[in-house]
Amino acid sequence: MIKLSGLRAKGHHGVYDFERAEGQDFVVDVVLELDLAKATETDDVADTVHYGELATALVAVITGEPVNLIETLAGRLLDVCLADQRVEAAEVTVHKPQAPIPHDFVDVAVTLRKSRS
Repeated sequence: MIKLSGLRAKGHHGVYDFERAEGQDFVVDVVLELDLAKATETDDVADTVHYGELATALVAVITGEPVNLIETLAGRLLDVCLADQRVEAAEVTVHKPQAPIPHDFVDVAVTLRKSRS
């Protein structure tokens, strides 16, 4: 299992025009399920998911084409995680800590999980 937590990037996602215009921070947590046995034997990054490259690909989605819902954003991020055929299952949580809610709150988040089987 590989976990990447707290990946932060500014995106322009949201239902409201001001969210699209001003943008806001989105925070992403990812859990990848895959067999890491070969990487433990070879000590070669080619035998695992390169989490630096994964982070770059995820940030490109967060900072890329705007969507209305964080559910949609989470789905696109999940597709990025599953693009590597070695990943058997992935879980993505998208946090929107600056969501336009007129009450005190800590976080709004959506979690999606998908497996190949």
